[in-house]
Amino acid sequence: MVVTKETVIGDVLDRDPEAGRFFLEIGMHCLTCPVSRSETIEQACAVHGTDADALVATLNGYFAEKK
Repeated sequence: MVVTKETVIGDVLDRDPEAGRFFLEIGMHCLTCPVSRSETIEQACAVHGTDADALVATLNGYFAEKK
């Protein structure tokens, strides 16, 4: 999976629920919220005041290791 800022959080979690830990580590504790399932990474990071580019890089690194 290649993640971008436009990737929907729900798609990431559907692909690998364990990837949720990276959201939790930066303070996004609302992963079970219905809104988060349809929000893009960029939208969620804007709301939470976190760096979308850093999260995308972390997620892409994680998925690259799982290949």
